[in-house]
Amino acid sequence: MKQTSTVGKSNKTVLVLLILGLSTIIFPLYMTVVIAFKQPSEMTNSISGILSLPKVWSLQNFREAMEVTDFWNSLKNSLLISGLTVGLSILIHSLMGYTLGRNKSNKFYNFVYLFIVSGMFVPFAILMMPLAKQTAEMGLANWFGVILLYVVFYMPMNIMLYSGYLTNIPLALEEAARVDGASTWLTYWKIIFPIMKPMHATVAVITALAVWNDVMTPLIIMAGSSENTLPLAQLNFQSQFGTNYNLAFASYLLSLIPILVFYLICQKQILNGVVNGAVK
Repeated sequence: MKQTSTVGKSNKTVLVLLILGLSTIIFPLYMTVVIAFKQPSEMTNSISGILSLPKVWSLQNFREAMEVTDFWNSLKNSLLISGLTVGLSILIHSLMGYTLGRNKSNKFYNFVYLFIVSGMFVPFAILMMPLAKQTAEMGLANWFGVILLYVVFYMPMNIMLYSGYLTNIPLALEEAARVDGASTWLTYWKIIFPIMKPMHATVAVITALAVWNDVMTPLIIMAGSSENTLPLAQLNFQSQFGTNYNLAFASYLLSLIPILVFYLICQKQILNGVVNGAVK
């Protein structure tokens, strides 16, 4: 009986914590949606005026926000930069993670692994000005330079994730492939790379979220360029319409939709483990 009551109290505590955690997500999202659909005249200084539902659900704020921020052009740039960064990160970082992860017993490879992973502790503020000067001198002060920097910035974290995930993949798979005459390169692309599909999805989500929401790197590298990503467009939008929260929140909601859809798609892949049962 005591054990049952203890389990019941534990479940209630977990339920309360889940409700509190959910409220921290639902409430800001509710505020974003409500303010995005409201008209400026409906915004008052009272709490009830801010939290109340719009009198008329209109898309006028979204249309104005898209015009002011040049939404479609900014969306194209964000999709281009995020998509290429994710694709290159999966190809390059997974290969490096496999090479370093399978050879950690070697002192040289272990040193290279630790050296790359230590890059996570270098703050961006230290690299900001040197990178801005170097990219300008090398002619990389454009979206290509931003992608190149992103691939380097997220290399330490992604390599650590890939090399850690390799511990779940039995060496017996690679040994069986070598017995069948497969080279190391063929073994990786035909066996290891497909098996790491859940980690590819994880890396894709983490990298895409970071790139999609980043402001500082495009702002510094692409300064003076007419090309804007969505965060940059919203930054300009805020400076121009600092008091019009309705248009600002409508713009935030528009930029949230693409990355939210991408997350939902990749979440299904993360849940589908493919390693279990690989070796009988």
